[in-house]
Amino acid sequence: MPRSFAFICLLFLCFSCKDEKASLSGNDPVDIKDFLAAFPAMKVPRSIADTGIARITDTTSISYAVFSSFVPDSALVVLMGKNVSKSAIKAVGKIEKGEETYLLVNFTQNKKATLATFLLDKKAVYKGGLVLLKQGSKDGYNHAVNITSEPTFIISKEKIAGNELLYTRNGYAYNSGSADFIAVMNDSNEDIKRMNEIINPIDTFARDNKLSGDYVQDKKNYISVRDGSSTGKYLFFIHFEKSGGDCAGELKGTMTMQDATHGYFQESGDPCVIDFSFGNNNITVKERGNCGNHRGIKCFFNDTYRKKKEPRTADSRKKANK
Repeated sequence: MPRSFAFICLLFLCFSCKDEKASLSGNDPVDIKDFLAAFPAMKVPRSIADTGIARITDTTSISYAVFSSFVPDSALVVLMGKNVSKSAIKAVGKIEKGEETYLLVNFTQNKKATLATFLLDKKAVYKGGLVLLKQGSKDGYNHAVNITSEPTFIISKEKIAGNELLYTRNGYAYNSGSADFIAVMNDSNEDIKRMNEIINPIDTFARDNKLSGDYVQDKKNYISVRDGSSTGKYLFFIHFEKSGGDCAGELKGTMTMQDATHGYFQESGDPCVIDFSFGNNNITVKERGNCGNHRGIKCFFNDTYRKKKEPRTADSRKKANK
């Protein structure tokens, strides 16, 4: 009888240990299965307001060491800022579609939460990320994200002006060709001035590298270049309007550098190929492939833009005086 009782106790301890969840809050390596298990399945379609991020957040805390072992530190800094490692990170949920897993994550700093999504492929390799909501906005709008079944992430803001509901909704979906989330819709009933305003999707991204910055002709003809996820990569956004706006073009993508002053854009499934050449405070673009999907039929991505001088900040003055 004592032997039987001891055997039963041993089995109980074994099963208890097996069912116990792995800790994600330390610095020790974590298995991908344990990491993904921390994210509860999320049903879509789903709507989340910026004021409701905390209510849908799971109690599981994830250390920066663990999270950055699955999502590269370089990508986290680009998306969340240089102080991302100081954030309290918690799981919100996951959306599994075929061989893709979208993780929704809450990053909190100074009592303000930021909701972001990160895509892993079937081998748990990081593919891309997108910031969805930020708490603490003081622009007078109500902010939310609507997640469709595809999923497409529709980031919206709304406010009542007089007796009218004003809204702007921008939809983003992951594109395997560009290996990034791309804009797939824009819907707004804002005033004419706002509707005619050009939305630069990478404007707030880091611009610390030598070639990063804004290259302009005027407010409707420019190229923004921002730091990429690795050395030799830059993000870019081109917008131009010719012939009084009758012919326009717009393209967002990743530039791959061939050497110190020459780069190119090319992605799978898109015949558009663009060459970039950096000179003394300017950039020249030349369309090499067929980019008709991104511009009017009578104009091309062929032009030169001059680099806009950045306003001097306290930090830049300190660096110059060293």
